[in-house]
Amino acid sequence: MSLIKANDIQNASGGIPTVKGQKLIPTAWVNFNGQNTIAIRDSEGVSSITDISTGNTFVNFATTMSNANYSATIGDSNASNTWTNSGRVTSFTTASLRTITTNTGSYYDESLVCVIVLGGQA
Repeated sequence: MSLIKANDIQNASGGIPTVKGQKLIPTAWVNFNGQNTIAIRDSEGVSSITDISTGNTFVNFATTMSNANYSATIGDSNASNTWTNSGRVTSFTTASLRTITTNTGSYYDESLVCVIVLGGQA
């Protein structure tokens, strides 16, 4: 078996490279602090986050999606690491998505929020 090493793989026509028609990498992802002064820790394809209200945040894309039919998933955790917290993504648009985080059923600003986006680009 041969080993291929590369620092950067790009589709010859631009965009995300594919193998057998499948996208190789997430379209966008972000890891951010959702408590107090919210801040992005690290990201790719995300230009900013907007604090709407307690437990509600917009994740804004650096490049507009070609459609709003992408898939997104969220992972979140609070300092106490209880099993009562949950997160979901909603309000899919070509420019952003909305995250909602809760703890014991009430909106709650989580200390760690991670979102991964797949699809939505031509």
